[in-house]
Amino acid sequence: MLKDNRFSFFNRAHAFGFAIAGLLYAFKIGHALWLQSLAAGLIVLAGFYFHITSSDWRWIVLCITLVWTAEIMNTAIELVCDALHPEHHPVIGHAKDAAAGAVLMAAIGAAIIGALVFWPYFF
Repeated sequence: MLKDNRFSFFNRAHAFGFAIAGLLYAFKIGHALWLQSLAAGLIVLAGFYFHITSSDWRWIVLCITLVWTAEIMNTAIELVCDALHPEHHPVIGHAKDAAAGAVLMAAIGAAIIGALVFWPYFF
């Protein structure tokens, strides 16, 4: 029998609950996510301290969101890989490395944008 795909606010709210549960779980097991949250908090404090513009705030929020999203996706990929193949497998290892590389790219991009945003306030 086919699943009922009709729209309902109850189903949307239920799905939203799953998303919140996933986010909380990612924070529970993701040590890197806590470090990234600490870094994000420091950047937000610096933004308030330097009174950055609303345009700069948009870039900062985008960067924080991008890095957190990449890290949560990395966590999801690692969980699926570990569930499918718990013992070491070279292809699984490459997949996990690639996911971690995506987080690194997001963090490098965020650092460059952060430097561009805060540079004028230091000189």
